Amino acid sequence: MLSSSLQDTVETQKREMHARLAERYIERDLGTPIRDDELIKVIIGPRRCGKSFLAMHLLGQRGSRGYVNFDDERLADVANYDHLIAAVNAVYDNPRNLLLDEIQNLPRWELFVNRLQRQGLRLILTGSNAHLLSSELATHLTGRHLPINLFPFSFPETLRADPGPRTGPEMATQFRRYSEAGGYPEPLLRDMNREYYLRTLWDSVLYKDIVRRRRIRSAAGLDDLAGYLLANVAREYSLNRLTSVTRCRSVHTVAKYIGHLEEAFLFFSLPRFSYRVRETAAANRKIYCIDNGFVTARAVQFSPDTGRLAENAVAVALHKRALDGACEVYFWKDARQREVDFVVKEGRQVTQLIQVCWDMTDGDTRQREIRALLQAGDDLSCDRLLVLTAEADSEEEVAWFGKRGRIRLLPLWRWFNEQGGT
Repeated sequence: MLSSSLQDTVETQKREMHARLAERYIERDLGTPIRDDELIKVIIGPRRCGKSFLAMHLLGQRGSRGYVNFDDERLADVANYDHLIAAVNAVYDNPRNLLLDEIQNLPRWELFVNRLQRQGLRLILTGSNAHLLSSELATHLTGRHLPINLFPFSFPETLRADPGPRTGPEMATQFRRYSEAGGYPEPLLRDMNREYYLRTLWDSVLYKDIVRRRRIRSAAGLDDLAGYLLANVAREYSLNRLTSVTRCRSVHTVAKYIGHLEEAFLFFSLPRFSYRVRETAAANRKIYCIDNGFVTARAVQFSPDTGRLAENAVAVALHKRALDGACEVYFWKDARQREVDFVVKEGRQVTQLIQVCWDMTDGDTRQREIRALLQAGDDLSCDRLLVLTAEADSEEEVAWFGKRGRIRLLPLWRWFNEQGGT
């Protein structure tokens, strides 16, 4: 690509950035405080979750600034990075602050970024591939970058997009809508068909970011696996079972494909808690989707299950906290199949056990959830026992076969607001 055409591309992207900066901005809840220092800011997360918009607003607070978006076919064949920087310098008058958007699309980007930082530029990067970015950052930029994890809107962020006083019942209704619609910003802030937008985004990530980038021969097998996982969010899976119910040829292929799906921020898995590392590694995991909107818009033969949608939303919030380094998250299950949805571990201590149960009015359901909490609390020496529900808000002293504990019942919407979405 000639430098003149490079300059035209950068100029066009500059106008696009200015147009985006004129749009409404919703303040994001970040688990990592962002300081105005020399560290490279690396915003990592799913496509279309708002990384570029956040980065532009961070960049907009600085004086001399420039912007390059590598998710642009006009930059797909850039070979001479000096020509690219020359184009940026010409358009932005030698900026000292530079945003490089979707940096993983640039070959040998880590070496390029290294050089720019050595030359004194202050950088903001965004990327949509967890493994690629984390491995390269750890290798080439150790101690010189600040990772910032960004997901689609949390529940508090969606409220920020539509502010106003709400009663408790109104908040419960709003949360239920959120648990079905998900938190992708564009369908929430613009007048568009949400389901079509999310189906298109799903296919784009699956085929552009995984099939094409990974050169996957059996796209049908990957699509089949992804669809099955969507229909079974918040459930355990084994590699053998997934091999038998999908068109994937082997356990090895299934494991590889799940890794790709997680790297592209479509899914994540939670391990089963055990103090023995080998047991944790060998046990089944539970699968969750990065956003409930995908589950309701794209899942094959999925009838909305309010309880599983609520559990998935809580899993996403806890997963975000774990990525930010605040905790580790597991699920718990004993030999008698009693199960606790989430085990929160901070350092060496299990600090909280969480059940998600939309409706606690049924007696059998209530007993099952409470007994599992008491048993897990006893086994893991944890007395902070929490049940997240649609409406219940109380504390209760409970007992079962000599085990006693105080259980907090809390509406889901209140828990999300108290967590700040992270």
